[in-house]
Amino acid sequence: MGRVIVFGSLSQDLHLHMERHPGTGETVMSGDIEYRFGGKGANQAVAAVRAGAESIFVGKVGNDAQGNEYVKRLAEFGVDTSRMEIVDGAPTGTAIIYNDSAGENMIVVAPGANHRMGHADLAKLDDLGPGDVLLMPLELPLDVVSAAVEAGATRGARVILNLAPFAPLPEAVLTACDPVVVNEHEADLLERAGIGAPSVLQTLGTQGSRWGEVHVPALEVSVVDTTGAGDAYCGTLAARLSAGDDAETAMRAASEAAARCVQHAGAQPPLP
Repeated sequence: MGRVIVFGSLSQDLHLHMERHPGTGETVMSGDIEYRFGGKGANQAVAAVRAGAESIFVGKVGNDAQGNEYVKRLAEFGVDTSRMEIVDGAPTGTAIIYNDSAGENMIVVAPGANHRMGHADLAKLDDLGPGDVLLMPLELPLDVVSAAVEAGATRGARVILNLAPFAPLPEAVLTACDPVVVNEHEADLLERAGIGAPSVLQTLGTQGSRWGEVHVPALEVSVVDTTGAGDAYCGTLAARLSAGDDAETAMRAASEAAARCVQHAGAQPPLP
């Protein structure tokens, strides 16, 4: 099994549960607020280590109680946190997650320390090489993400880019990724932007996922909360590809991880 290096984001997640999402200008009542751990990068790093990979997280937290607790938590999962940084002058990233009675969610992210990631942090990727997988979402400054993709590809690593939240990156950046992972909404935005990518893996919700000619169905499970399902998919996919699995085998493992994720509340499982 190779290494999965996640160059990404983390956040404290504030969950609000309500019967339905509010419309514009509307107020609805929710249940009690719940505090959990999330952020696409951290979720993916946890999924990768749970899938058996050596998982290394490169990211930043604020010098606050939430950030210090999060570094400890990732280490307890088995994620290598030696390349994380605690920074002054910025809070740990925060996400507010609105869950309705059907388990669907809407998310607003305040990036905080995640947006202190800069080009100097690319030095933390200097040991990347063939056999490694560099995995990234788009919750970081986009110029830094683009530079990290180039750095990973130049060093011979496999680069997987989760194009979420969507941003129209240059075609040259997407061409260096194998694959670019998008959900149905992001795939539509990519098509509308007229940006091509030679290797695209699309997750299709209850219809499974498709990567080129390979289609893997989703598992039928009872949904509690969809938060983090895509991250569980991406982290597991990266881990299995780093182990040498073919596309279909890796996608099946990723689908199983996503199915497990939606059966518990929050983006990450409880600590083992």
